[in-house]
Amino acid sequence: MPQGYVALILHAHLPFVRHPEFEDFLEEDWLYEAVTETYIPLIKVMEGLVRDNVDFRLTMSLTPPLCSMLLDPLLQERYIRHISKLIELTEKEIERTKWDGAYHDLAWFYHNRFQEARATFCDGYGRNLVGAFRKFQEMGKLELIACAATHGFLPLMQEHPESIRAQIMVARDHYRACFGRDPKGIWLPECAYAPGVEKILQEAEFRWFIMDTHGLMYAHPRPRFGVFAPVFTQAGVAAFARDVESSRQVWSAEEGYPGDFDYRDFYRDIGFDLEYDYIKPYIHPDGIRCFTGIKYHRITGKTPHKEPYIRSWAMEKAATHAGNFMFWREKQVEHLYGVMKREPLIISPYDAELYGHWWFEGPEFLNFFMRKVCFDQQVFKLTTPTEYLRMFPTQQIVQPSQSSWGNKGYWEVWLEGSNAWIYPYLHIAAERMTELARHYKHGDQLTQRALKQAARELLLAQSSDWAFIMKSGTVVPYAVKRTKDHILRFTRLYEQIKSGRIDEPWLASVEWRDNIFPDINYHYYE
Repeated sequence: MPQGYVALILHAHLPFVRHPEFEDFLEEDWLYEAVTETYIPLIKVMEGLVRDNVDFRLTMSLTPPLCSMLLDPLLQERYIRHISKLIELTEKEIERTKWDGAYHDLAWFYHNRFQEARATFCDGYGRNLVGAFRKFQEMGKLELIACAATHGFLPLMQEHPESIRAQIMVARDHYRACFGRDPKGIWLPECAYAPGVEKILQEAEFRWFIMDTHGLMYAHPRPRFGVFAPVFTQAGVAAFARDVESSRQVWSAEEGYPGDFDYRDFYRDIGFDLEYDYIKPYIHPDGIRCFTGIKYHRITGKTPHKEPYIRSWAMEKAATHAGNFMFWREKQVEHLYGVMKREPLIISPYDAELYGHWWFEGPEFLNFFMRKVCFDQQVFKLTTPTEYLRMFPTQQIVQPSQSSWGNKGYWEVWLEGSNAWIYPYLHIAAERMTELARHYKHGDQLTQRALKQAARELLLAQSSDWAFIMKSGTVVPYAVKRTKDHILRFTRLYEQIKSGRIDEPWLASVEWRDNIFPDINYHYYE
């Protein structure tokens, strides 16, 4: 019998970015990059583990916006166009670098990698990566969990609990449509919890949720086993909290593995390094330089001079770091088992995009780690929160504390000077959506379409991504425009529904652009 358990949890999320009104849209590249660098590499890792009979467990959230984009025919077609252009670019890079050994080898590396990505996407899974993840869930190796409908920051909706309910219920329905079963667990957006959320989760029949460390450590009464065992809320929904130590080894800028000098440098990309006329066909049509994903340098150190990336060195480091991560989990479990006198559970949650996109070698790290856990030790086993609850169904009942995993642990990232202006508009729209849902319980087909679209626009406006972008200062004009566009569309729909004069051609154009949740149930706002 193992002395304890470790649950790796990856949160796969991107905001809903789909612009059929443009032939090319820069922010759509977020999806294409994540598909090539994170989602397909993770799928390939799991394929290899299954092929080699490695017993592993992994938990992942695939948020509704991400699933909707992965299943969208337009974006699927655009991804194929994107990866095909990169393959063409690598062919030119193979020719350009033929007299430079290190870079020539890397050009071939990327050429083969991109070809494999296209083959996996098109031939391996028929463009359906959601189905790929579903396959591993049905094998019992991967647990897929839900998230709120558009990753809305739930604590800042407390004035309008109907909006929280809609975020949860719409997400549950979408999960059922994608994966053919009910979700057991949910990743609360930004791990943000406020008392009362668990009642809505219980109504939606969720069994557990993920929260940040201090949300459990400041619970009342204080949990006997800290964050190393789940607790039950009064509503009967279990809470699992993040382990700080295992998180720090990966996340920390100072101590984390991804900063190793032999790993690939994220910021040096040929989209910025090469001559403009040469790279112009492979960046944005407006001439905006952007990442191509072809990066030839390793981190090297805190210096502007970067040495060429050597893949074999990076793989050796990934294997070493996986062994180190396993060693410290063994020591952690042994210590906790001695203190607790029962099997501890270490919850290690991360953004999925860290693995592959930000930390290029991250999927290989996970591959090495899960293989080593299976064959090189017997102290702990990998599990999922649902499996752990099945093994240990009796837990302490507490009231968790409000919390998030953002800076300083509460709401500051999503409610401060740069983004506070959005909330009066969101609150008014939430109030109006509840008014519409309660007043128009039935109606003609056109009114029903408008009500459904109003719900979509509100949900899209509530995405926590827009407030986060405004705070982080990356693509602020886009986040501001998205927030304003959705609020303005919602307001126009509200006024048309109330007046009984719905502009059907305009409604159709909005449905065409913002086509998420085709079967949305707006009655959840009642």
